[in-house]
Amino acid sequence: MADTWHGASTGIPDPWTLPLETFDVSKAELFEQDLHWEYFRRLRKEAPVHFCPDSLVGPYWSVTKYNDIVAVDTNHKVFSSQPSIGIGDPSDGIYPPMFIAMDPPIHDIQRKAAQPAVAPGQLAELEGLIRTRVVNILESLPMGERFNWVDKVSIELTTQMLATLFDFPFEDRHKLPFWSDVSTTTDAAGIVGADMEWRMKHLTECVQYFSRLWMERAAAPPKMDFISLLAHNPDTAGMINNPMELMGNLMLLIVGGNDTTRNSISGGVYFLNQFPAEYAKLKADPSLIPNMVSEIIRYQTPLPHMRRKALEDIEFGGQRIRKGDKVVMWYVSGNRDEEVIERPDEFLIDRPNARRHISFGFGIHRCMGNRVAEMQLRILWEEILKRFDRIEVVGPPKRVHSNFVRGYEELPVIVHAR
Repeated sequence: MADTWHGASTGIPDPWTLPLETFDVSKAELFEQDLHWEYFRRLRKEAPVHFCPDSLVGPYWSVTKYNDIVAVDTNHKVFSSQPSIGIGDPSDGIYPPMFIAMDPPIHDIQRKAAQPAVAPGQLAELEGLIRTRVVNILESLPMGERFNWVDKVSIELTTQMLATLFDFPFEDRHKLPFWSDVSTTTDAAGIVGADMEWRMKHLTECVQYFSRLWMERAAAPPKMDFISLLAHNPDTAGMINNPMELMGNLMLLIVGGNDTTRNSISGGVYFLNQFPAEYAKLKADPSLIPNMVSEIIRYQTPLPHMRRKALEDIEFGGQRIRKGDKVVMWYVSGNRDEEVIERPDEFLIDRPNARRHISFGFGIHRCMGNRVAEMQLRILWEEILKRFDRIEVVGPPKRVHSNFVRGYEELPVIVHAR
């Protein structure tokens, strides 16, 4: 395998030449350089449940095969989400409470309070608004000129959607992706040298801003945005008195609505350029868009992992996992599991059972906003095909330095009119 390793110029070693006991797939540079694939391929083949004894994030187990990930994700009685869903622990030891990092019953109560904002009926009412915004964004793009798709489309569309879900002042909407980036720019995500003081300054500003909105919504008749739903629900109304819990849940909802969809919007454009036959297939048959959306989300896997903590000793995958051990489900690996997904390294927009991907997770923590993400991507591609011949990627993407968000900072493109 060494002769075909593409990472030599980066200083990242060929995984097939390393002893398995030295494997550490938590290194953010693997994802930034898009060189994690062969590491996970080897783990799936030789050590699907693998222990890393020493890393910047401490010792941890990696679970890399699709069915094993489902088994962990659906067994919250043995594998707890508390105190965090990220592989790393913050250096300041502070874990803002958030319902995705909680177990029942608190998880269920808080999730249920926020859920109506993204219920199918509510999304059906929002579809016309989203389409109008998509059209406005696409119509404003400079035709025939190079620009960064991430800034002008991916971030802008998801930011406008977030502003709607929070009923956030539209003129301040760009604070939302900024706070999302601040939240995920942490040493716990493998970002060495993250400025924790700078992060807390801006996250405090975020809490103060939302606290004002919360008090306004609590004093007004209930509506269907996240803040109003939480403020009026008797099970979550007291969250305003716990700034850390308020911050944790705000960050969960902002990051969940921003990073995942935003990076799938960028990824779809990139993948269609990597696989031009699929782009031709799409243009010939736009009815493939809903299926393609699922394939984009599988192929991108916007959040590479989620972590759990073993609540008891357990035999799993031929290994002895001890109580208290950190167990990491690598969705990014499960989505390429050759035993479950046929031709997993190919991007196929007409893939049968495309929705069988693992990007949204399983069990009680399955992504609450999955339908929002799918709807935004579907509408975007419907409108792209109406007005553009193609979106041409004209340079390599610049990826995010993180083991928790698999995303893009830059994707240079030129849009060609029909």
